[in-house]
Amino acid sequence: MATKVALIIEYDGTRLLGSQYQSRGATVQSELEAAIERLTGEKLRVLLSSRTDTGVSAQGQVACFRGAANLSPERVMGGLNRFLPDDIAVKAAYRIPDSLDVRREAVSREYVYRIWNSPVPSPLSERFRFRVGPHLDEKAMDAAARMLAGTHDLAAFGSAGSTGKSTVRSVYEAGVSREGMEVTFRMVASSFLTHQIRNTVGALIKVGQGRMSPEEFGALLEVKKPGSAGPAAPGKGLCLVKINYLRDLGDYNENI
Repeated sequence: MATKVALIIEYDGTRLLGSQYQSRGATVQSELEAAIERLTGEKLRVLLSSRTDTGVSAQGQVACFRGAANLSPERVMGGLNRFLPDDIAVKAAYRIPDSLDVRREAVSREYVYRIWNSPVPSPLSERFRFRVGPHLDEKAMDAAARMLAGTHDLAAFGSAGSTGKSTVRSVYEAGVSREGMEVTFRMVASSFLTHQIRNTVGALIKVGQGRMSPEEFGALLEVKKPGSAGPAAPGKGLCLVKINYLRDLGDYNENI
């Protein structure tokens, strides 16, 4: 029997210090590992498929661990949801082949960033959105965002500390849309640089406010200095929607 369990998880990142373990506070990894220990009695290490920053939420993060061989996926899901805090939930659990690396074998990751474009505060709407008061021209933002599609050196959109590794990424989809007061940036890519989406949104907001033209935004693709775009938008507007594989994780589960 396969010993590896994959989890599809959803979380509200408001109080969490990101996805990866931190010595100074709660993270997605630390809360999952604590719940797994309560369920199985074992200290097991969790691997997350995509990193998320402080305050960032997720609808379809993928995590995995080895263990709980005597428990069905249904019992793993039910047990973990009993022990996890209210802001983290397991939406599905699967047994997957031990050879499947949920991080390296992901073919794409989909994120959205939501902006509440209103001069009037809205406490309910702003929990998972960044409020920008001045009106944003979403059409100009969309024109700029679409320039990101393709394979580019995205150094300018990464963190200022992103040095020593390749900054080339393949972007499959990028665009901006509006529905009422909500302006949404969506990006699907092979993988992302640290703070890439938040820096991209910071630059797109400049475009939306007329402080940067779409052409000037596009010129950032030629800038090789990390951190040239931005400033980074707050984490609370960002959500990891889905991680895609060549096959659905549930298909692997059925064949074990």
